[in-house]
Amino acid sequence: MASFTEARETPAKQLWDEIDDIHAGMLGIEGAGMHMQPMAPFADPTTNTIWFFTKTDSHLVQSLRPGTRAHFCVIGKNHDYHACLGGVLTERKDPAKIDEHWNSVVEAWYDGGKADPKLTMLALHLDDGEIWASTGNPLKFGWEIAKANLKDEKQPDVGVHRRIAFA
Repeated sequence: MASFTEARETPAKQLWDEIDDIHAGMLGIEGAGMHMQPMAPFADPTTNTIWFFTKTDSHLVQSLRPGTRAHFCVIGKNHDYHACLGGVLTERKDPAKIDEHWNSVVEAWYDGGKADPKLTMLALHLDDGEIWASTGNPLKFGWEIAKANLKDEKQPDVGVHRRIAFA
């Protein structure tokens, strides 16, 4: 369950933990006219970067231009955490990052393994984002809705919303 305290006090740490717990999120390029697509994230909190394996002939790679901005959307594994992250997306065939994040799931997509000529990576360098942590407890949710309906000026307290700026 997403922690409201953590969302209020350490939202960036909570974000990186949530990214580490998911198998995929949705990545898309701003203004490209393309739909977002599922991608497996590999988080690097020390550089505020999310890495993705992909192929050089993918639509994402083919659409990249210098300064291309992208968004990555996260839904926590318990469906009580959501985030939308923005930053600059670049192609980087970084052998150290390939080695660091390589695993049997990634390997299944590349016939040539790490030497596959189409293997590349995308790096999303985050500059901002917004997170929403909500209650997964149906009793708390129901109680908050009932309280809000009894008082005209009361909004249900079912979550925390924060904006994060990455330096």
